Amino acid sequence: MRKRIDEIRRAELIEAAHRVFLREGLPGLTTARICKEAGMSPGILAYYFKGKDEVLYAMVRFNNRLLMEDVIARMRQAATSWQRLEAIVEGNFPATAFNRNVATAWLSVCAATNTNRNYERLQRLFHRRIASNLASAFAGLLDKRRLREASLSIAGLIDGLWLRKAVGDDIGREEAIATVLRNLVALLSAEEVDALRRRPYGFAP
Repeated sequence: MRKRIDEIRRAELIEAAHRVFLREGLPGLTTARICKEAGMSPGILAYYFKGKDEVLYAMVRFNNRLLMEDVIARMRQAATSWQRLEAIVEGNFPATAFNRNVATAWLSVCAATNTNRNYERLQRLFHRRIASNLASAFAGLLDKRRLREASLSIAGLIDGLWLRKAVGDDIGREEAIATVLRNLVALLSAEEVDALRRRPYGFAP
């Protein structure tokens, strides 16, 4: 029972840290703010976590998991390979999160990867998942070289648009999604785009 309570408290603190992170960014993610957000007494964080770095790492993992779960849920609704691609792109621009505060918070995590190996590993994992999702949509259509080219281009555009949002660009979510999809079409031939639009999701090459 005690273990279960501890797990609940840890989860509550991680979720509170995530909310503070979205409002304040990584630099503003203090122990005092996390405890206040969670409605817990100051210092309680030290009981459930070895240090601030541990809760920060757990929070970034939580944030990435939320994003990937949203992408997966969208992909499950896809009927064609093209709809799967749309789901991947749309899921990387959450309707409730594509704003400057969140973008600035994300940028602060990216900057921290230079000195924090845990953040670096999480970012690499995140990008591998994007590449894996794209590979499943392009299965049997693109060779290894072109698949890598498409994956790098799409992931780079997604990152770049979040960066533009962080520095104050007024680009909206729909415009961001449309920009990525237009560039995706430009990477493919008309026949390939048509094949993706026609091919049922789950097609076995």
